[in-house]
Amino acid sequence: MAGLIRADDVTAVKERSSIEDVVREHVTLRAAGPGSLKGLCPFHEEKSPSFNVRPVVGAWHCFGCGEGGDVISFVQKVEHLTFAEAVERLASKLGMELRYEEGGPPRAGEGLGRRSRLIEAHRVAAEFYSAALVNLPEARAGRDFLRERGFDRAAADRFGVGFSPRGGEELTRHLRAKSFTDDEIVAAGLAGRGRGLYDRFRGRLMWPIHDITGDVVGFGARRLFDDDRIEAKYLNTSETTIYKKSFVLYGLDMAKKAIARDRQAVVVEGYTDVMACQLAGIETAVATCGTAFGVEHIKILRRIMRDESDQAPAKVVFTFDGDAAGQKAAMRAFGEDQRWASQSFVAVEASGKDPCELRQAGGDAAVRALVEDAVPMFEFAVRTTIARFELANAEGRVRALEAVAPIVARIRDRSLRPEYTRTVAGWLGVEVEQVANEVARATRMDARGSGQGSGAGTSTKRAGRGNESGHEPGHEAGRKQGDDEGDEHHFELVRPDLRDPVVNAERQLLQAALQFPGLIDPADFHAITPGSFSAPAHRGVHDAIRAAGGIEAAGQPGRWADRVSEAAAVTVRPLVSELAVAPVPARVDPLNGLPERRYVDELLVRIHEVALIRQIGDAISAMRRVPPDDTVAGRELGIQLQVLQRQLNNLRTRLG
Repeated sequence: MAGLIRADDVTAVKERSSIEDVVREHVTLRAAGPGSLKGLCPFHEEKSPSFNVRPVVGAWHCFGCGEGGDVISFVQKVEHLTFAEAVERLASKLGMELRYEEGGPPRAGEGLGRRSRLIEAHRVAAEFYSAALVNLPEARAGRDFLRERGFDRAAADRFGVGFSPRGGEELTRHLRAKSFTDDEIVAAGLAGRGRGLYDRFRGRLMWPIHDITGDVVGFGARRLFDDDRIEAKYLNTSETTIYKKSFVLYGLDMAKKAIARDRQAVVVEGYTDVMACQLAGIETAVATCGTAFGVEHIKILRRIMRDESDQAPAKVVFTFDGDAAGQKAAMRAFGEDQRWASQSFVAVEASGKDPCELRQAGGDAAVRALVEDAVPMFEFAVRTTIARFELANAEGRVRALEAVAPIVARIRDRSLRPEYTRTVAGWLGVEVEQVANEVARATRMDARGSGQGSGAGTSTKRAGRGNESGHEPGHEAGRKQGDDEGDEHHFELVRPDLRDPVVNAERQLLQAALQFPGLIDPADFHAITPGSFSAPAHRGVHDAIRAAGGIEAAGQPGRWADRVSEAAAVTVRPLVSELAVAPVPARVDPLNGLPERRYVDELLVRIHEVALIRQIGDAISAMRRVPPDDTVAGRELGIQLQVLQRQLNNLRTRLG
């Protein structure tokens, strides 16, 4: 820098810059009385606007965080610039040449300041890449890529799509010829240093990434050639002083006016998805740039779409791929749903197509229909969570209810919770009161700050069992971290909660099977299925007994327990050892050391009874889910229910 900017030039920049226009690049403003405008503050998180602008005075102030100043201080703070850089940025927008004290005019290339020089380097690079896509024979792969996805020359020009030559030094030479120094080229993230400078991007299709004001600050690069030594499909500019990926949304410079006008934003997953949506008439489409949609992105969109609690709800729609990664991204977005005052929606195409693929298959109308048919984020989160469970059995329904209750409890508008409670009850096939009770409990736990009800899929303790120990009878609580990311399931031994009378009966029956196998009729034991056990650990012991040959193969009790232990999963073996020696809670004959046979018979009846009650519950739930016009299915379930009820009555009369 040759010297300080002359004071009269600073004054001229302030006078000629419209503070309203500058602020509107970052915040959507609305009238707030004569001569005053207001919006959501860009410097702190809020749901009601406290950020005020007085254009006539040329000043801004936030009554929430206390920040304030003139147009220069606003640019300084919002774009993280020095005073001189902010003045230079405003001057460049005005097309105004600045003068400097001490030493006369700046040397060639210095007048724009460091930040502006990096932005100018990106502008030159974007023009270079765009021309290369059209003119270079080797860029045909990029042109074919676009054509195959339904994008013509006009679409490429509209979004500034380009091509980076494969040689590795072409852009660097071009920038040097434009008077950029090696340090500037490297600092911009456009080249790296080795023995010399080499182009950061080589042989890739290039998307220029603009900041909210329209300046190019980075690039997204798509792999085209199989011999590309970098295997990553997409590369993005590394973070620089002008490019912070968590503060940038691709397409926002084109979409921000429509977002402010419609008070809607559509968040997609990639560059081609933004192109497809915007070409299809979804002008509010944006995407992240090589990172997950996060808190800073939310803040940016909220300011533009006037996501204010005292206004009619705005709308944000997330489109995600239909695969597991897409579902995970959607649930992550749901985890941040509380940060919005607006309604959040999710659009997932039934066959899993993204917006670009959907436009290829069904045209622009199909893309518009995808967004129009988006379902509330709440509904998507609940249905995605429920899909992990088997609703055909009672345990699956209980687990599903435990997982979705915190989601219902998080609905901001409490007046909507009763209706959503009834809806969830229908999806699960359970009583409304059961859902309401679990939601109420999740709400209480969330209020206590325990974290049990704070996120999607967070399990609470089993309803109606009074379990406060954390040892849930049917809960595979040993799931390893990362299991929800699609890893194979592994379980550690979980100590069952013996305060549950059913679980206690299961334990006693397994003790008898290991310690007194001669007292159990093999036919009665074979009639017990693994699903009859509510505690997974007990189910594991039962599996081991069957793997060891069943009760009839017991022989000597001591050796029998060893064979069962050998047949058991590693995590179950300690429990087998424990059950083989733990005293049974029954009176034992001092002569033979055995409990009465009636004790064992009562345990068998109890386990069979619980299994039948569970099956009856499954049948009742299935009947609730049958459409009213499906009389055949209703009749078949009715017959099944009668058979199960008769079996239960007969079982209960077994002991007299």
